[in-house]
Amino acid sequence: MPLPPEWIRFAPKPRPLAGGDAWNVFLSYRSVNRPWVLNLYDVLREQGHVVFLDQCVLKAGDRLIGNLQSALTTSQSGVLIWSQASSDSDWVQREYETMERQASGKRGFQFVPVRLDKSNVPDFAANRIFLDFSAYPDGPNGGELLRLLHAVVGVPLSPEAAHFANEQDEAAQRDHARIRAAIANGDHERLKALFAEETLPWRTSAALGCLAAEGLTKLKKYDETMQMLETLERRFPKAVRPRQLRALALARRASGDDLPRAQELLGELYESGERDPETVGIYARTWMDRYAASGDPGLLKRSRDLYAEAFECAQDDYYTGINAAAKSVLLGDPEDLEKAAAYAQRVEGIVGAQPHPRDYWKTATVAEHLLIQRRFDDAAHTYRAAVDMAVMEIASQETTWRQACRLQRKLQAPSEAWDGIRKAFVHLAECSTIENAA
Repeated sequence: MPLPPEWIRFAPKPRPLAGGDAWNVFLSYRSVNRPWVLNLYDVLREQGHVVFLDQCVLKAGDRLIGNLQSALTTSQSGVLIWSQASSDSDWVQREYETMERQASGKRGFQFVPVRLDKSNVPDFAANRIFLDFSAYPDGPNGGELLRLLHAVVGVPLSPEAAHFANEQDEAAQRDHARIRAAIANGDHERLKALFAEETLPWRTSAALGCLAAEGLTKLKKYDETMQMLETLERRFPKAVRPRQLRALALARRASGDDLPRAQELLGELYESGERDPETVGIYARTWMDRYAASGDPGLLKRSRDLYAEAFECAQDDYYTGINAAAKSVLLGDPEDLEKAAAYAQRVEGIVGAQPHPRDYWKTATVAEHLLIQRRFDDAAHTYRAAVDMAVMEIASQETTWRQACRLQRKLQAPSEAWDGIRKAFVHLAECSTIENAA
């Protein structure tokens, strides 16, 4: 499906690659912001840009070397994506200074800093104007996206384009709020109705559609999720994020040949080089599902090893880290249990030991690493906090509870620990039932 003509009218085309340049845009980011960055990656490619997406985020103190340095020096522009969640000062300063040197040393190079929230810009970056995407926490859209597209090619907006951008900001922010409200209210029919309206923000980027599809998955409306994502894939054929979410929905629905289809889809992404931790993590989840159905420990080890691969690639990614820890517990050998404890401690260094308001999955991750470290009372308290902040997201809660059941059994948790954690999930089925559920 072509991009909307209203958008094409104002969106500048990528600059031709010449003079040794291999990339239109180089993206620099931290893994905590990866879902947002994948939506940006998708929309840039839909607009015709050749994009370097750093799949393995460097640790603080590392230098841009090898293929990263080569990619940056052969790029026409660099986008630095920053938020409070990724505000490691060493990393931000290193990446910022690298981009500044490139902007000073290479004629025509465009350095575009992007901020995802309202947190303060670091002092050393105060002389730069950041594009502000704080109103778009789930992916770029609206007028700010149009401003970014102009920035990476070094072209100012015309007065007419600026007016259009302001209109799109209002429209996109309104639709985003409507989606969030529908998810919070558990209103899947409203999500479908919003998607069917096909207003311009929905046709410009896959971000709103992905957010709505994730909402349907959380509400266990898997058939509707599949229909929405298939439409998104036709509308945005180069986009990776809708394919990731379709595989996740297939794995969660787990009906008939869903799991083989999910593995086929993810395997194709993996073998074609799309090995970002998001893709690898969902792929690892499908191997865990196969293990749950068969009991074959080789499949469990494959799942753990994929999660570990993703975590070593992006060492600030708590999702893959906690799953590497959990699967190591389930493997159960003394060496694996040592790995589990080490992974759990590293995850605690990322997410801390307290609930994160309004963030279900980060809070559930805190609870899980506490459980793995046998801090049972703290784990029970944190699981209850997670459930309280996402009362309508039953599918998410069931996934969390199933994992907690398996871990407690393998850790031989005392009965009082079972009782404490059970209180958080008292509205869900018993462990004996939910562990055997797809």
